[in-house]
Amino acid sequence: MKKENFLKRAYKRTMYALKKVFTWCKRAFTGKKTAKLEKIEQGEELAETPRNLLLRAFFSKKTSLFALGIIVALFAFAFIAPLFVPLDLSYTDPLQQNAPPTYALRKVPSALKKEVLKIDGFSGFSVGLSQSGEVFVWGNAKDKLLKTDYKQIPERVKKETKFLSVGKDHVLALTQSGELVGWGDDSCGQYGYTPVLNALTTPSELKNGINPNEVKQLVCGYQTSALVRKDGKAWLWGNLNAVRNLSALSGLEGVEQIAFTNSTAVALLKDGRITTGGERAFTSAVSLREGTQSSLDAFLADKKATQITASNKCLALLLENGDLVVSGVFENGENELPKLETGEYFTSLDGGARHFVGVTNYGNAYAWGHNAYKQCNLKKDGKAVKAFAGSAQSYVVDKEGKLTQSVGLKGYIMGTDARGRDLFARIVHGGKTTLTIGLVAVLLSSAIAVIVGCVSGYFGGAVDILLMRVTEIFSAIPFLPFAMLLSQIIKYYNIGENTRIFIIMLILGALSWTGLARMIRGQVLAEREKEFVTAARAIGVKESRIAFRHILPNIVSVILVSMTLDFAGCLLIESSLSYLGFGVQQPQPTWGNMLNGCNNSTVIQNYWWQWLFPSLFLSLATVCINLVGDNLRDALDPKSRIR
Repeated sequence: MKKENFLKRAYKRTMYALKKVFTWCKRAFTGKKTAKLEKIEQGEELAETPRNLLLRAFFSKKTSLFALGIIVALFAFAFIAPLFVPLDLSYTDPLQQNAPPTYALRKVPSALKKEVLKIDGFSGFSVGLSQSGEVFVWGNAKDKLLKTDYKQIPERVKKETKFLSVGKDHVLALTQSGELVGWGDDSCGQYGYTPVLNALTTPSELKNGINPNEVKQLVCGYQTSALVRKDGKAWLWGNLNAVRNLSALSGLEGVEQIAFTNSTAVALLKDGRITTGGERAFTSAVSLREGTQSSLDAFLADKKATQITASNKCLALLLENGDLVVSGVFENGENELPKLETGEYFTSLDGGARHFVGVTNYGNAYAWGHNAYKQCNLKKDGKAVKAFAGSAQSYVVDKEGKLTQSVGLKGYIMGTDARGRDLFARIVHGGKTTLTIGLVAVLLSSAIAVIVGCVSGYFGGAVDILLMRVTEIFSAIPFLPFAMLLSQIIKYYNIGENTRIFIIMLILGALSWTGLARMIRGQVLAEREKEFVTAARAIGVKESRIAFRHILPNIVSVILVSMTLDFAGCLLIESSLSYLGFGVQQPQPTWGNMLNGCNNSTVIQNYWWQWLFPSLFLSLATVCINLVGDNLRDALDPKSRIR
C-alpha cells in the first residue's frame, strides 16, 4: 500500500510539474497571459509565494527556456544514450581511421541495383560495374590527404567499361576499346607507366591497349594491380615495399587467377596449383569438409584448386572436390567456416578486407570472418547467384543481376578518429564522464564553501581569521599547474581508471571552493546583523541552527547562481586537463581528451569532425549552464524583476 501511495504521489507531482512547464513555455513563446496575470494587471491583489515569483521570472525569458532545454537534453543524451549505444574501450579499427561523417557506405546507386555485374571495395569507398558497362562509385569517395575524389570518373570509362577493380587508394578499369585507365593515387605505380622508386610500373605491353576479349581477370590490392589474360599470361605492378613478390609473378605463364593479401600476391595456375613465386606465405589452413586444421600443402597434396580469393591476411580456395580451404593469419574468425546443408558446396567466393562471402549450389549466400559491422549476417533465400565483398559490406545478386541483399557497415554519424573508433559512441560515453566529474566536483566544492563561509561569517573573530587565512592559502595555489603535477604523480602508481577519475573529482572540488566561500562569508556577515537573528538568539536558538537553518536559506540564491557558474567552470577545467593529457586518460573518453589528438594542423584542416563535434558539445554545455546561471541570478534579484 505504501508503495502504491508513493507511486500515486510521484505521478501527480510529475504531471503537475509538466503542466506548469507547459504553461510557462506556452506563455513565453506565444505571449498569451494566464488568468492570474490578467487579474494582477487589472489591479487585483493576489498572494504570490516567493517560489512562484522566482519560477515566473525565470521562465518568462526565452533564453532561460532554451538554455534549460539544451541542458536537460545534454544530460539525457549523456546518461540515457549510453544504455543504447555500446562502447568497447579496447576496440580499434585501422581500416576505418579518419572516416568522415557519412551514412552512405552501403548505399548502392539505384541504377546499379537492377543490373549488377560486379561490386568491389577495399577501403572506405566502393565501386560497381553494371551489365551495360556503366561505372558507379559510392561511400567515402574523397581523400583529404591525397586531394582525390574517386567519384570523378574519367569520361572514357563512365559507360564503356569491361573490367573494373578497386584497391586501397586507386581504381583501375579496362574499357571496351582495350584502354587501361586508372584514377586515384599513383605514387607507387598503381596504374602509371612512369618509373617510380621501389615500385613496379605498368608493363609496356599494356601501354597501347589490350583486347578486352582476351582478358581473364583485372584485380587490385594494397597499392598493387594485376591483369591476367585468358592464355595464362599475367602482369603485376605496384608497390614493391607492400607486396615483395610482384616481380617474381609478373610475366608468369599458365596463370588462371591472381589474388592479393596486404603483403603477398598469390597465383592460381591452370594446373590447379598455387604459387607465390618461391615465398612461403601460407602455412596453417582449415578445411570445411574435414573440419581440421593442418598445413596448406597437406590439403593441396592430391587436390587441385579451382578458384582463389583473399582478404587482408587470409587466402580462401575452392578445390575441385567442392571443398573450401582457408589459410593465413586467423585474426577475425576466418577459420570459423559456415555450416552447409547435406550435398551443399560453394560455387564461387569473394574476399573483403577481413571477411569472405560465397554462394553455394543451393543458391544460398554465406559470409564469415570479421562481423563487427554485421557484414556476415546474410539470409539464406535460395536466390543467390553471385556474392561480392566490400571492405566491411556484403552484397548478394540473383540470376537477373538484381541486388537482393546488402549488409554491413553503413557509416558513422560523426565519423571516426585516428584509431578508427566511432566518435558518436565516444561522445555519448565521454559526455557522461565529463558531466559526472563536473557535477560531483561542484557539489563537493559548494559543500566546503558553505561550511567555511557560514562558520567564518557567523562566528567571526579568531574563527573568521583562521578560516580566511586557510582560504587564502588554497586560493594562492596555481590551480592548473598543481592539478597537472598531481596528475603526473598519479601516473606512476598502478591505479585503475575509475580511481583516477575519482581523484580528479576530488582535486577539482578541493581547489575550487575559495571564491564561493568568500562570497558566502560576506552575505552571512550582512545577514547576522538583522533583527530575525537577534530574535532567534533571544529565545535561545543554538548558534549552529541560526547559521545553517535561519541565515543560510536567505542566501541560497547566491549559492545556486554560483554553483551553476562553477559547474560550467569545472567542465572547462576538466576538459583543459584532459586536453593537455593530465586528466582522464585514453581509451576512456571525455569531451576534453577527445580533443587531445586534434592539436595539429593536419587534423584541423583535413579531419574537421574530430574536433568540431566534441568542442560543440562542450561549448553547448558551458554556454547554456552559464545562461541558466545568469537568468537565475536575475530572477532572484527583486530590482531586476522591477526593471
